[in-house]
Amino acid sequence: MPVQRISLFCNVLLLLAMLVSPVSVYAAEKTEADADLPLPFEEIVCEGSYPRHLQGVCYDSKGNIYWCFTTTLVKTNSKGHVLQQIPVANHHGDLCHVDGKLFVAVNLGKFNQPEGQADSWVYEYDAESLRELAKHPTPEAIHGAGGIDYHKGRFIVVGGLPDSVQENYLFEYGVDWKFLARHVLPSGQTHLGIQTATFHDGMWWFGCYGKPEVLLKASSALEYQGQHQTSCSLGLIGLAPGRFLVARGRTDIDKKMKGAKLVPAVSTREGDLKWAHK
Repeated sequence: MPVQRISLFCNVLLLLAMLVSPVSVYAAEKTEADADLPLPFEEIVCEGSYPRHLQGVCYDSKGNIYWCFTTTLVKTNSKGHVLQQIPVANHHGDLCHVDGKLFVAVNLGKFNQPEGQADSWVYEYDAESLRELAKHPTPEAIHGAGGIDYHKGRFIVVGGLPDSVQENYLFEYGVDWKFLARHVLPSGQTHLGIQTATFHDGMWWFGCYGKPEVLLKASSALEYQGQHQTSCSLGLIGLAPGRFLVARGRTDIDKKMKGAKLVPAVSTREGDLKWAHK
């Protein structure tokens, strides 16, 4: 085959690959802009092992990462080296960072049961010292508060769900912790409800357990946008447009202690997430 035809054939194949690939080219490659990201766009392993598994992650503008291991709250630097840790009540769930404070969804009662058996709260901590500052009751989360995030003056709390219920609930609070509204996601039944909540790229992302696990999406107005078979139930961090860090669990050899790590992911044209391989 003449050289010109070989070159043309290769170019056509490259163009087709770019068109059918679900991931935008910029998102799958490391760029100079990565230097400005709050956290490195690469795998980050949390130092140490803990009695319970990871429930959620968040970060601050200094590049510190906060990992909630159910009964242990851990603060690391951007490389995963532990700076501080404290024991916390069972069950501390997903968390978020707002203006130098951590807000953690906490249930001291039973999860995934009919109304009256949960004991739902949001605990507030100083992000610098991990000192407890306040406890905010969230009784509206009747099946157990398990996840939280913040966007434009409002907190969204998510949590458990009985097996018989075919929709998920989002509980909206103001910064003064006054209850504002309950929103319904017509998602169908998701195993044990919603575990993690993240606002990023103008959307709400909700990680759920299940076989397979699913990722629910909602608009900024909390209107249901659909779901994908993606595992984000242990935590999700939005870094930059189209870029995420997704939490993954680790189990020690004796299977008694748990660890965690973050792995880079990119959004696809279909609105799903795909792991970034560099």
